[in-house]
Order: sequence, then C-alpha cells, then structure tokens
Amino acid sequence: MSTQQLVLSLVLATMVFSVALELKVDDFRRVAHTPRAVVCGLIPQFILLPVGTWLATLVLDLPPDIEVAMILVAACPGGSLSNVITHFGHGNTALSVSVSAVASLIALVATPFNFSWMVASNPATASWLRTLAIDPSDIWISLLLLLAVPMALGLSLTHFKPALSKRLQKPLANFSLVALLAFIVAGLVKERQLLTLGLLPLLAIVVLHNASGLLFGYLTGLAMRVSEFDRRAVMIEGGMQNSGLALGIIAVQFNSDLGMVLIASLWGIWHIVSGLALAFFWRRKDAARPAH
Repeated sequence: MSTQQLVLSLVLATMVFSVALELKVDDFRRVAHTPRAVVCGLIPQFILLPVGTWLATLVLDLPPDIEVAMILVAACPGGSLSNVITHFGHGNTALSVSVSAVASLIALVATPFNFSWMVASNPATASWLRTLAIDPSDIWISLLLLLAVPMALGLSLTHFKPALSKRLQKPLANFSLVALLAFIVAGLVKERQLLTLGLLPLLAIVVLHNASGLLFGYLTGLAMRVSEFDRRAVMIEGGMQNSGLALGIIAVQFNSDLGMVLIASLWGIWHIVSGLALAFFWRRKDAARPAH
C-alpha cells in the first residue's frame, strides 16, 4: 500500500468512526427487523443501475472504452463514503452501513457477473470483455479496516464513554465535511492536466449517469414504501459507486485506458459533489420544518 493509499484509508476510517459516535447498537437492531429496507438499498446498485447503463450503451453511439467504463462503474458496489454522506444528510446511517456491508460481499459475485454479461451482449463492447478477477481479500480488508473496526470502536466509545463521545462528535463531524471537500479538490488537482473543455462531454455523461443512480434509488424507495429517513440512505447508496475499485480494475486489466480512467476518475469526484448537494438540500429541508 502506497503512502497516499494509507493516508486515504486512515481518513476514511476516521470519517466512519465519527459517524459511529452518533449511532447506537439499537439503530442496527431496528435495521435487522426491517430487511426490506436493506433489499431496497441493494436493488438500485445491482439491478437497476447496471441494467439501465447496459440499455443506455446499446442506444448511445459512444466509444467502446467509454461504454465499458460506464458498465464497470455501474457494476461496482458503493463505498464507505456513502455512509458519511447519508449521515450528513440526516438519512438512516445504520441502514447505509448495513447495505454497504452486504453489497461489498455480494459484489464478489455480482460485479464480475454483471460486467461480463453486459459487455459481452453489446456488439460495440464485446471485444473489450475481460474476466474480472476481484480478489476477495481486498473486499474483506476493506470491510474490516474501513468499516467494521472504526464502526465498532465508535459504537463502543459511545456506550462506555458517552461524555467523551459527545465532545468528539462535533469536531470529528467538521473534520468529515472538510475531508469530503478535500477529496474533491485533491481529485481536481490530480487530474488537472486533463481538465480541458474537451472533458465536458465526458463530465456530462458522468453527471447524467450518477443522476440516474440517485433517481433509481429514489424510485425504489417509493415503490417499496420505505420512510423518507430510509429513502435518503437508499438514494445515496444507489448514486455512490466504488470508483476506486473501478480504477484498480482498469489499471490491472485494461492497462489504464485513458477513456476508462477519465470516466472512473470523474465519477470519483462528481458523486461526492452530488451527494453533498443532496445532503445540504435535505438538511435545509429539515431545518425549515416547524418544530413539534
């Protein structure tokens, strides 16, 4: 693991820890008693967004590498950032964490499966087919170090040292917000040599693609009649894909194809922007509600 990856992992773990300080074990017990909400969060990730993306690539006349990158990103599960965004937007954070954990495990099978059949069944992308070899150890390490350990530490601190937990909540919440903004800036700086007007069409594709994921999450929540509290988590889970996993696959199996790297990199930046925008909207909406 490089120094940059180590720093990023530590920041993500700290953000998850800060979220856990405001949760209780009872929050997860309630989620366990409503498995429909977890299923609701998985449907946009593994069915609606992948299939919707595949249909879009059949209709659109885009370069094969761009279509393959869209399919790959859509086939990836969500990441830990979705939990932080959901929490910031006053959504059901325990549900978001539960969906992320289940999705990461399902992805071991579903991501290669979805990617393979979608690419193979599109004449324009069939020649790009690769058999994805996702290392299960990477998923388990990610689940353990970036989700399970910091979540368990945060829940334990809240249970055994509630006063200390209370004092840490606000500064760590502020840190999480600053870190999210820093991720956006760092992404822009890293890809600054590629930030030209010629990138606008690809950005438009990413914006629409991401919006469709959020929309699928919203519609699934409505169709399955989950509460607005749960629907916020489902929307974020549907619209935040693990673009870091996609970039890793692109580097190993597609020799860092430029078009694919651009799509995945832009996703990595934009889904934080759209997620934060939604979270701010929800917070303003909640603040405008009359107190009961």
